[in-house]
Amino acid sequence: MTHTIDTLLLLALPASGKSELRRYLAHLDPVVTKRDLHLGPTVQLDDYPYVHLMRRIAEELCQMGEDPIFFGDDSTPFSEPLDWGTLIQLLNEDYQLLGTSPPRPASAARSLFDRLDRARASVGAVPALGMLDDEVQSRLADAIEAEAANAWEELATAVSSWSPGDTVVIEFARGGPDGEAMPLTAPYGYGYSLAQLSMEIVDRSSILYVWVTPEESRRRNDERARPGRDGDASILHHGVPEAVMLGEYGSDDLPWLLERGGGDSVTVDHHSGQRSIPAAVFDNRSDHTSFLREETDHWPSAKVADLHSELRAALSGLGE
Repeated sequence: MTHTIDTLLLLALPASGKSELRRYLAHLDPVVTKRDLHLGPTVQLDDYPYVHLMRRIAEELCQMGEDPIFFGDDSTPFSEPLDWGTLIQLLNEDYQLLGTSPPRPASAARSLFDRLDRARASVGAVPALGMLDDEVQSRLADAIEAEAANAWEELATAVSSWSPGDTVVIEFARGGPDGEAMPLTAPYGYGYSLAQLSMEIVDRSSILYVWVTPEESRRRNDERARPGRDGDASILHHGVPEAVMLGEYGSDDLPWLLERGGGDSVTVDHHSGQRSIPAAVFDNRSDHTSFLREETDHWPSAKVADLHSELRAALSGLGE
């Protein structure tokens, strides 16, 4: 007896093919998606838009002559590593909005500031945006309002489209410093971030791990990156700075976690109790996905067929 996967955690190092797979899933006929991949129509959530906005906040504060929050500059890792947990708390909030039509905030930027501070506080980090003086907050909100509003619109469209029977796809990437021994020390790695997910998400989820080595992840990251803000804001064409690739994605604990779970599950040490999440691996070390960045009418049929076969095989165990 097969079933439709309720929530799919799409996990991998940067540039491994996660966003490309999301694009492919959104392109498929729902009948094919359900029959072959055990997925309903997909509703997609992602923490990268928050990372982009956090970098924009740091950039604008630097231009104002203020101390930056989140990042020292546009090429450095998180100044506060607990912000890996901040991102998960934001995803938890997004998940709670599924099936609703959230009211548009008077200021998307101010709403974002409140959400970031609340999420930070919940993981033990300093809610620094609320500590800025009123003038700086006002200037900062004006500077990023358009981008914050666009992110809000995309989120509102996604969550309001959800209905029972849909599959929620949640994408995020985690890792640790290059050469780090396993297990990774919190708050780095998937072990920490999975434990920050709400119990509702943990209990309703399966994991699809897109397997690419850290070395190949770095190569593809360089290959996909487009310069400028349009590339930085795009899930398909943003580039992760080299220092971040080595310092935060130079090692990957998902294979270690899978090994501990017998190859088909990941154990989560959640504060509400230990849980086991079913997991499968999509081996993308031999690149099955980069062609999906092109316009759909340029997708070679042979590559599409090969990708679909590999994805079908990977997801088959999760639909049993």
